[in-house]
Amino acid sequence: MKQRINAFEKGSSAMKAMYGLGLYLAKSSIEQSLLNLIYFRVSQINGCAYCLDMHSKDLRARGETEQRLYVLDAWREAPFYTERERAALAWAEAGTKVTEGHVPDEIYEEARKQFSEEELIDLTLAVITINSYNRINIAFRVEAGAYQPSSHAVQTK
Repeated sequence: MKQRINAFEKGSSAMKAMYGLGLYLAKSSIEQSLLNLIYFRVSQINGCAYCLDMHSKDLRARGETEQRLYVLDAWREAPFYTERERAALAWAEAGTKVTEGHVPDEIYEEARKQFSEEELIDLTLAVITINSYNRINIAFRVEAGAYQPSSHAVQTK
């Protein structure tokens, strides 16, 4: 697979908007470990090899277990995830699979038990952001494998 366009170089002005979302999310009240777990799960759904490589490495570098990563696709049947993580994963999946219908009320109600209104907005923005990155990387065939943890670290200072 050959990369078509390097959108991060050729579209640097356009990509600044995406980077702004990352800066905002890095400062949000949602824990970064949960955001990275959501990024990984959404990337599984979308089949984005670059993002799967990136977020698996970031999660492992921050202490995430291999077991939780290997079983993430079947999180509903696994005992390794907290109620907050489960609510976030269900929300992220429903927000990603929009062609299957609207986000069900039961998923919203579970998410509201675990997240404040502001956090739920931030979680939704995180889902939108990773879906956008997945689509950019898939469309332009960004090659997976070379990413090193923290090489795209967001500077929050």
